[in-house]
Amino acid sequence: MCGIVGIVGKSDVNLQLYDALTLLQHRGQDAAGIVTCDGDRLCQQKANGLVRDVFRARHMQRLTGNFGIGHVRYPTAGSSGPALAQPFYVNSPYGIAMGHNGNLTNMREVVEEIFQQDLRHINTDSDSEVLLNVFAHELHKLGKLQPNAGDIFTAMKAVHKRVRGGYACVALIVGYGIVAFRDPHGIRPLVYGKRETDKGTEYMVASESVALDVLGYTLVRDVAPGEAIYIELDGTVHAEQCAENPSLNPCIFEHVYFARPDSIMDGVSVHKARLRQGEHLAEKILRERPDHDIDVVIPIPDSARIAGQTVAHNLGVKFREGMVKNRYIGRTFIMPGQKQRKKSVRQKLNPITLEFRGKNVLLVDDSIVRGTTCKQIIQMAREAGAAKVYFATAAPAVKYPNVYGIDMPSASELVAHDRTTEEICKEIGADWLIYQDLADLVVSSAEGNSEIEQFDCSVFDGNYITGDVDEEYLEQLHAERNDAAKNSNGSHSSL
Repeated sequence: MCGIVGIVGKSDVNLQLYDALTLLQHRGQDAAGIVTCDGDRLCQQKANGLVRDVFRARHMQRLTGNFGIGHVRYPTAGSSGPALAQPFYVNSPYGIAMGHNGNLTNMREVVEEIFQQDLRHINTDSDSEVLLNVFAHELHKLGKLQPNAGDIFTAMKAVHKRVRGGYACVALIVGYGIVAFRDPHGIRPLVYGKRETDKGTEYMVASESVALDVLGYTLVRDVAPGEAIYIELDGTVHAEQCAENPSLNPCIFEHVYFARPDSIMDGVSVHKARLRQGEHLAEKILRERPDHDIDVVIPIPDSARIAGQTVAHNLGVKFREGMVKNRYIGRTFIMPGQKQRKKSVRQKLNPITLEFRGKNVLLVDDSIVRGTTCKQIIQMAREAGAAKVYFATAAPAVKYPNVYGIDMPSASELVAHDRTTEEICKEIGADWLIYQDLADLVVSSAEGNSEIEQFDCSVFDGNYITGDVDEEYLEQLHAERNDAAKNSNGSHSSL
């Protein structure tokens, strides 16, 4: 999972890009980068680290230009290092920089095509570089000295025919403008908006609407699945559907965990989706245990807070903030290596003993992935004096790896894989465990937009929406993502 942003402005956009990336920091904490264009010159700064650490005053001073793109990177399946920080750049044709959020499922065959047919070299194991080179090659084939919107859309149509997977991208073409596009299933989110200034209209595209809101842009709409939007330097906006048979199948895990609650994605308020998750979860608790003895509901901060509040309200029990979060520790399920993850949980959360002592506590989390975090949190609750510790999640059991840009581990490392709820409950040390039903999770999101045909719920049901993920692919994924492989080669991502 990554965050992307692109701006076509009327004055230097460096500070806007920086601010937008800080608002998208939750989508990627491994690396950050900005590319701006000043005349026919690209200005670039990118490195490993958080946004605040990658960009200093001296960098911002040289990031000049009225249009540019930015990226925050969260690793998925490959090596982590400065060479993989985005945006990536190719000098032919015209000079193109690109930032990518997602994952290509046919990367290996495309890499071979690029080498043997396109005669291009790929320097990293990142499918983002692959996607950039496919777009550049298809644009180069047209042989235009000065490409127009039609040429860009023709190239995009060829890109969609060659690559598969989940992807939302923003590309900067030197001297021309910015192109934003989304995969034909709309798995990864992408929105665009505009704002009026005394110099004219400025445009922004971003992974989440919160970046638009805070910077004073008005949300125009989501980029449609398979659609490309080309914004010229003078502010002219072109849009065209570039994919055959597009359908809207957004990743539902965005609503569960990744997205900020103040974002709107594909017409769905993340905040309201999480409220509804809590409502349905409370209904299930009351069905299964109408005579429950829960004294207090305590959420695992931060993404479970909204659902936890609703659960407590609908159960008629107290809601308390019993876990204090250290906000300077990254998200634990993406930490490389089990030992580091265990250490990070203890550094990240600390219980308030008074809220646990002698009480039957219901802990509410957004989901359970490896089980590392919740197992230690349950142990913390017991050490803080809880009489009983129940555990509820706003999502169903995560049983399958994600192949569209989220670094969920191989299936064998998922605590719910090939285990019953009772077995998982025993494994994590809870007195009772309750999962959200998948149908209720889908309803929680679908209620916000009736036009969504089907969500990508592959981590819960194993149904991969692109239709090209088989057992062989998943076995290869296991070889790349399991902890043993990561520890042996130092890899933990390419996106």
